[in-house]
Amino acid sequence: MDINRILDLDNRADRETRKYKKKRFAYQTLETTQGRPFIAIIGPRGAGKTVLLRQLRQIYTNSLYLSADTLSRGTSIKEIIRYFSEQMGITRFFIDEIHFIPTYAADLKELYDFTSIHIWFTSSVSLSLYSSAWDLSRRVRTILLYPFSFREYLFFRYENEIAPLSLQNALFQTIDPRYLRLIPFFDEYLKGGLYPFLLEPGATPEQFTHIMEKILQEDIPNFDPQLSLQDVTFIRKILSFIGRSPIDGINYSSISRNVGVTKYKAEKFLTLLERSFLVRRAFPGGTNVLKEPKVFMELPYRTLFRDFEDCVGELREDFFALAMAQHGVDFFYAKTTRGKKTPDFILDLDGNRVIVEIGGAGKGRSQFKGLEYDKKIVLFHDTGVPVKSTIPRPGVRVPLHCLGFG
Repeated sequence: MDINRILDLDNRADRETRKYKKKRFAYQTLETTQGRPFIAIIGPRGAGKTVLLRQLRQIYTNSLYLSADTLSRGTSIKEIIRYFSEQMGITRFFIDEIHFIPTYAADLKELYDFTSIHIWFTSSVSLSLYSSAWDLSRRVRTILLYPFSFREYLFFRYENEIAPLSLQNALFQTIDPRYLRLIPFFDEYLKGGLYPFLLEPGATPEQFTHIMEKILQEDIPNFDPQLSLQDVTFIRKILSFIGRSPIDGINYSSISRNVGVTKYKAEKFLTLLERSFLVRRAFPGGTNVLKEPKVFMELPYRTLFRDFEDCVGELREDFFALAMAQHGVDFFYAKTTRGKKTPDFILDLDGNRVIVEIGGAGKGRSQFKGLEYDKKIVLFHDTGVPVKSTIPRPGVRVPLHCLGFG
């Protein structure tokens, strides 16, 4: 254990972080926590977890920042924490990318049970947390750090501090024109602007390819060493198939047919991709329906496989899935009484079953025929100059981008 190196890295991280004057909206929630139970900040690579963790560390004097991927192989996190706690009076530890420590789950359990320290930690790989969830459930509070919402993107990129807009108000109330005028920035958000790292000088969208490769080559195989090279190849093919296909054409059965794996493996591999923050699943609503999912990609990874103009329809649905997660709202996709998929989604808002369909500015309500719900809404995305046919109508037609102001 190199004490001087650990202290030097902590000081360097502190200096580097001072250049970031703005803070993620999640900071306000996290700064009020006391670290008992321990706090896990989980999210995709590039979402800003490291900077957020370092900013939280700056709140406290008796604290230490550790980056697990800089520790020598075999280093014991327990020994480090006990040394700094007992010898230097450190009471709060901020550990970045904790999944690089193979024994972290057992270490956290022991530290929680037998010390009074506080720990915040991050991971880009939620995979390992699922495998240790039972042991850590009462000891760790998990905070999901999503990429920027559209509102947060506008704040970081353009200094726009527009007020939040709840999902209910976006869908059912008259929307202030200030929100409507921001639609010209929505396409750049869909193309990757939702990731903080693109704000850095010299950053380019090509970095999404590097992130995806790191997940496929390192994160997933490291989580499950029993995966064969052929399995990893199949996972890559599944991701490519999803990226090149319409959302309605993706399920366990179609993956099985087109990639050449069993439905069991299709489900297993999709679970790995979802927990690596590359895809997201939605399941059908209602009873007596086959529970095959719709599969979305996390923004903007679909654009690595198709041009933006070619896949904008799918990107709209990818955004909807992310926005619902950011609002904390579960949704399902609708099926007809005969079990046929529709392009509609079902929300449960304040006890009302709301059905929505997503499309371009000319999207109409014909798809809703034969589907009975409390509310029926079209969410449209118009990249051109608004015209009369695209004027919002509360509870009837709502601009899709307005779901991003939560």
